[in-house]
Amino acid sequence: MRIAIEGCGHGTLHAIYASITKTCQVQGWDGVDLLIIGGDFQAVRNSYDLNAMSVPAKYREIGDFHEYYSGTRVAPYLTLFVGGNHEASNHLWELYYGGWVAPNIYYLGAANVVNFGSLRVAGLSGIWAGYDYKKAHYERLPYGPNDVKSIYHVRELDTRKLLQIRTQVDVGISHDWPRKIEWQGDFNQLFRFKPHFKTDAQNGRLGSPAAKYVMDRLRPKWWFAAHLHCKYSAIVQFNRDADSTPAVNAIGAPYASGDTKNAQNTKEIDLGNDAEQPLDGDASGPPAKIRNNDEIDLDMEDDMPAVSELPWSNHGSTVAQASENSNSVPSDLRDQLPASFARPVPVSAPSVSHPEAITNETTHFLALDKCLSGRRFLQILDVDPVSRSSDTRANTQQSLTYDKEWLAITRAFRNINPLTSPVPYDHGESHYRPLIEAEEAWVEENIVKPGRMVIPEKFEITAPVYDPEVGLHPKEHPREYTNPQT
Repeated sequence: MRIAIEGCGHGTLHAIYASITKTCQVQGWDGVDLLIIGGDFQAVRNSYDLNAMSVPAKYREIGDFHEYYSGTRVAPYLTLFVGGNHEASNHLWELYYGGWVAPNIYYLGAANVVNFGSLRVAGLSGIWAGYDYKKAHYERLPYGPNDVKSIYHVRELDTRKLLQIRTQVDVGISHDWPRKIEWQGDFNQLFRFKPHFKTDAQNGRLGSPAAKYVMDRLRPKWWFAAHLHCKYSAIVQFNRDADSTPAVNAIGAPYASGDTKNAQNTKEIDLGNDAEQPLDGDASGPPAKIRNNDEIDLDMEDDMPAVSELPWSNHGSTVAQASENSNSVPSDLRDQLPASFARPVPVSAPSVSHPEAITNETTHFLALDKCLSGRRFLQILDVDPVSRSSDTRANTQQSLTYDKEWLAITRAFRNINPLTSPVPYDHGESHYRPLIEAEEAWVEENIVKPGRMVIPEKFEITAPVYDPEVGLHPKEHPREYTNPQT
């Protein structure tokens, strides 16, 4: 199967599709079967959606997506994407569980697993902010200045669902890098290219713990990410009987002996097949944009949390309660309060061994840049899936289908409202497993056997299409629309 991987989309769909076409011509291919975009897709339907996107007003652009939304253009390749931190968040929230944003363009939702032909794909949207991780999705239109940022922060509940997967996945996608993945590649070269990454990496702050939790659990053959605007490849080796995390020293860097000036992962591979040149004169779309020397890095403006992040090293463990010394209320007075004032009792998740059906031991990580001239933003690959689930074996045609296990997980969690605070504690895999198994039986009888696994192409225009006369700075906030796919 031939797939294309794009880093950050940033609304440049015309150039991305044109770059794929040009690269396939160079390779002698007639196209690709699937395009994966690693976030910052910017599914902006109209000018009002820009008021729900975290971008300074002076840098606003309507982008290309509205032409695909309105039907003026149709995506030439099936396109999957996850959400990043520069999105029309009001639009994506309409499709929390995933859905079509335009014909042939599918958003994976906050978290999802789908199948395309024999390829099983898992996705996690958003970026990491520890202070929002345990919260519900509390943001409501009209979004305030804080809401447009917090709405794209990854949530524990969405991560928890992905951590219930017990069978092999081929591809993992996140916008943010999995935390500590930088130490699995040529980190010295990375720090020379992006010097400001070094301190965060040494302090263990670069990347997303949530993405790492999911990658370590699913162990896909490939993991694709974007966000940090550079190309970087690495290899993660897993051992079924040991922790996959590499040995690190006190500052988070791997232990090494001797000179580390040119240290790198010796098993790192060069994936090749880059599309890095401008496509002047390409009839299928405009060339990739020429770099602006005054360009600012929007992705770095708001990613640093304003408060200390919680130092979770294990997803299943609970956060320790504050020490009694820091409590200004004496215990005898606290005992006189009504029961509703009592601290909630954390539920410790029992330890569960790694699923036997997840057998892959090597994950190839690749992060890519955004679509600009001279940037390393595109990769085309010929992939051979490693998953052998009944879903992928049955899907002989290259169609986008639901995933039986994921549907069961979604049903098992359906009584937990992602909007409601507080979010219930994680009761552990041993609690959820029998619930999921019961739901799998339901899915088999009601979805699989009746032949309803193909994701229906039920896209409908919900919000108004782009009107240039409105301009890029309307005073009105976007309205809330009900999407028939959700």
